[in-house]
Amino acid sequence: MSKKTLVFGASIKPNRYSNYAVERLVNNNHEVVAYGSKSGTISGVEIDTELLPYKDLNTVTLYLNPTVQKQYYDYIIRLKPERVIFNPGTENDEFYKLLDKHNIPHEASCTLVLLSTNQY
Repeated sequence: MSKKTLVFGASIKPNRYSNYAVERLVNNNHEVVAYGSKSGTISGVEIDTELLPYKDLNTVTLYLNPTVQKQYYDYIIRLKPERVIFNPGTENDEFYKLLDKHNIPHEASCTLVLLSTNQY
């Protein structure tokens, strides 16, 4: 089943995990949207550089360190995703508490591992 996913912190650099995540999600037939600081395309997915009001998101998978995440808390909460994945290095207790307050499930996990083990 396809899970519409926002890769938040997407990079056009092919050696970045966020880039690989977009590629793997597309290859696994998930609908993918991406937000990053620089525009570009990964596996046919345009990286948006402005915060768009994405609808019907299953997952937001984060690739931004906790300090940078702060400015996006309200935006991500307003998107009302069904879950937020905190990839390694993005774990953030402060954001976990805010998500809990808004009943948005979250997990500290790795999108790439979840995909490779069919647990996504």
